[in-house]
Amino acid sequence: MNTFLALVLGVAALVGLVLLSGIRFIPNNRVGVVEKRFGFRTLKSGLIALNGETGFQPQILRGGLHYLMPIQYAVHIAPLVTITQGKIGYVFARDGAPLEPAQVLASNVTANDFQDVTAFLKNSGQKGPQRLILREGTYAFNLMQFVVITEERVYSLPLSRDDSAVIVRMAEVIKERDGFRPVIIKDNEDTIGIVTVHDGSSLPQGEIIAPVVGDDPENADVYHNKFQDADHFLLAGGMRGRQLQVLVEGTYYINRLFATVEMIQKTVIDVGNVGVVVSYTGEQGEDLSGSEYHHGELVTRGQRGVWNEALLPGKYPFNTYAGKVIPIPTTNFILKWIKNEVGAYNFDENLSEVSLITKDAFEPSLPLSVVVHIDYKKAPLVIQRFGDIKRLVEQTLDPMVAAYFKNVAQTRTLIQLLQERSAIQQQSSLEMKEKFAHYNLELEEVLIGTPSSPTGDKQIETILTQLRQRQVAEEQVETYSQQEKAAVKERELREAESRAAMQGRMTEAELSISIQSNQGKAEYERSIQQAQQIRALAEAEAEKVARVGIAQALATEEQVRAYGGPQFQVTQQVLNRFAEAIQQSGVDVVPRVVVGGGSENGSQSSNIMEGLLTMLLSDRFGALATETAQPQRSPEVEAMREKILKDMQKKDSGKGDQPKKA
Repeated sequence: MNTFLALVLGVAALVGLVLLSGIRFIPNNRVGVVEKRFGFRTLKSGLIALNGETGFQPQILRGGLHYLMPIQYAVHIAPLVTITQGKIGYVFARDGAPLEPAQVLASNVTANDFQDVTAFLKNSGQKGPQRLILREGTYAFNLMQFVVITEERVYSLPLSRDDSAVIVRMAEVIKERDGFRPVIIKDNEDTIGIVTVHDGSSLPQGEIIAPVVGDDPENADVYHNKFQDADHFLLAGGMRGRQLQVLVEGTYYINRLFATVEMIQKTVIDVGNVGVVVSYTGEQGEDLSGSEYHHGELVTRGQRGVWNEALLPGKYPFNTYAGKVIPIPTTNFILKWIKNEVGAYNFDENLSEVSLITKDAFEPSLPLSVVVHIDYKKAPLVIQRFGDIKRLVEQTLDPMVAAYFKNVAQTRTLIQLLQERSAIQQQSSLEMKEKFAHYNLELEEVLIGTPSSPTGDKQIETILTQLRQRQVAEEQVETYSQQEKAAVKERELREAESRAAMQGRMTEAELSISIQSNQGKAEYERSIQQAQQIRALAEAEAEKVARVGIAQALATEEQVRAYGGPQFQVTQQVLNRFAEAIQQSGVDVVPRVVVGGGSENGSQSSNIMEGLLTMLLSDRFGALATETAQPQRSPEVEAMREKILKDMQKKDSGKGDQPKKA
């Protein structure tokens, strides 16, 4: 009895333990994936038991206590899925509808809720890697149905080694494509993103790039939001392959299993250039070049061919896989037919000097430089015709220019070629303009260098040496002529300087003469004044003298009359002078010794004296004898005397009338 009771109690305890084992505790940061081990129904296909079959159940257990039938159910604890800020998570579905043969990723148009496995599977959710990606946040996924791949870890419940290997390879592919981070195009890098879609329908035969999706290419983003909505992109008709539409500055969350992005530089057209577009895609357009032009198709923008409008200077998000932009300089550029010298654009890197044969059988090499300009409106025509400028230069301009100057050289000797370089240069510029215009080019100028001889040939150098010597001789002649002219000019200069110096002295002399003349005039005036003064003084003195003279004359006359006339007066004056002379000389009037005799020498002086005294005495006596006879004045003297007396009386009477000074 006791044994039975103990057995019953043991069984009851065991049953109680079994029943208690059905209680499951799920932490709040975990989920529980339920597995039904046995039941009345088993799965016939798939992994998830939607109708209560044995196998993994679609519902998950969240945090808390849960009771499940012991032994029948097993609970697999799994973590919550966390996607960090700025990262992307990828989803792989283990169960669902199979992918179509051309399908790479599973569609999520209707089954876009990965947290509801039942809804996902009932809405035709497909197995495999999903097009929809996970953004930042925390998710409670059934990790038996879905495998979530992030940059940090892979969230899943392992099934088998093969399954794990598939997940690992998938994670490696995403990492290689940098798929855990969004596509970020910075505004300071001048880059664009070229998108290559790996899912969808294939491109038609002959197409190399997928067109912009949608009925309105300019608003294509409404269909797929810059390739971030893969399902809508494909539903709008998007095709796999490299896309014509590009990504510009911004951040894009793109599934890298759906599309990869390649960064390229923007197309920059510098100032002084235009970009001619050669499009590899687009619809077939109508040729705009005309029926007479057979060098390719010129089409409108967006069509396949050479666009008739070039891109002006600026930056363009141009997809270089859909076409190419050929930069064409619109400023003047130089093409040099000179070996080892190239212009700024390297169009002439394969050009060299033109080999000539002159009329006199010399073979010089002629260096050339040609200045060319391309009208920006005609740039598409040039590309349409030649493909690029370098090909135009090498295949057309080089043989054309070489042939022209070969023809010119055959009509001239080497010396003429050297001496007529300017004329040839001017003539070639005029004649070749029309040839260049035929190729839609504008020739600005042709510049000709100095011909040179081939290596080892010294004949041209000899000719040039002779020409230099001749020129030196001519220059010497000219120099001598100029020196002669300089000497003549120098002589003329010296003469001019001498004349200038003489002119200075002449000027000084003229000034001196003028000064002296002025001084002479001044002195003349002074002399006139002095003469007038002297005349006045002389008149006064003469008047005075006249008065004195008249007075003396009258007195003398009276004396003469008193003494016997003029002869007596003269005799008297002679005697007076004689007496003064005797007195001054100290001669004795009466000889101290009188010696008689007949000697002439002894009595000579006494005889002279005696004779003189005798003469004087005789004159005196004669004067006395005639003293009584008074001389008569002549009428002229008497008239003059009367006139002087009257004038003197008038002046005396005039002076007497003047008032006396105080």
